[in-house]
Amino acid sequence: MESKKKMSLWKKILIVFIVLFLLGGGTGLFLLYGPYAGFRNWLITSAMTTLSHQYLATWFYSDETIKEVLENNKVIEVNEDTDATKVSVNAIDFTVESYTNEYDKEILTKDKGNDDYKVINISGKGYKGYLVAIYDPSKIKVMTSKYLGSTGQYLVKMAKEQGATVAINGGGFYDPNYSSNGGIPQGTVIQNGKIVSTRSYNKSGGIIGFDKNNKLILGKMTGKEALAKGIKEAVTFGPFLIVNGKASFVKGNGGWGTAPRTAIGQRADGIVLFLVIDGRTVKYPGADMGDLVEVMQNYGAINAANLDGGTSSALVINNKLINDPIDSTGNHETRPIATGFGLFLK
Repeated sequence: MESKKKMSLWKKILIVFIVLFLLGGGTGLFLLYGPYAGFRNWLITSAMTTLSHQYLATWFYSDETIKEVLENNKVIEVNEDTDATKVSVNAIDFTVESYTNEYDKEILTKDKGNDDYKVINISGKGYKGYLVAIYDPSKIKVMTSKYLGSTGQYLVKMAKEQGATVAINGGGFYDPNYSSNGGIPQGTVIQNGKIVSTRSYNKSGGIIGFDKNNKLILGKMTGKEALAKGIKEAVTFGPFLIVNGKASFVKGNGGWGTAPRTAIGQRADGIVLFLVIDGRTVKYPGADMGDLVEVMQNYGAINAANLDGGTSSALVINNKLINDPIDSTGNHETRPIATGFGLFLK
């Protein structure tokens, strides 16, 4: 089992620190406390947005330093409600070969024999992953663990049991005692026009869902307010990346560090974008919030939001895990989750 022998990025970082200090400590001290703030910012923001690796920041830095770094690295969201009139679902004419740019061409040039979706390989500095263009948003629904409120399910099994052809992980979830069972969703979850789970949520972002007109709506609202707006499928997470074509301001690295990521977006022509980025290797540590904004803007998203990341980030197509998630122990596997978005063709 070669994959089980591979160490996680966090373990490698910790071993490097130990070796540096044993050899003299000068290099390690320079990285941790020297004039170059980039390493310090990266370490603190990457560690503090995880559930089980915050000690990599708290071991070396005071609460005041951590607070200062997080304040200087954050996402300032667009203070607007989603304007659904800016999206016209199924308005594109695929027979017209007129493209805004190379990214537009990638989206609008369908794969032969597949009118439902297209998988596009993407890469950038320090990350690689997949973008899936979903052509008919009416076929997207929220999936939930069949043990919701108790334990989560692996996305592969969730998609297979519920019949999703394409699936990504969804909103965040609480992890009491770091049990990693993924069963208790954060915020509100709406499925088939009904609230199936609701808890308080006071973090960035909010409701991420589709209304009865199959338009992606982002908003800071309660479950009842979401239903009143006609939202029929939704999870809760954030931050919001783009609202009404306006990108959030990413200060520093955005405060979320670098990690595997999942995001969802919608173009003005109604096409939905599923984005999953791998990470946690030395060559490809992952993406920050600025990277997500850039990718979504490149491919024409007018509204977009960050979904749960890290070990939760997963893309499943035809009952097969497509990306390469790495958990906190270094194993190449994902984890049980509470919710996801799926493309249902039947």
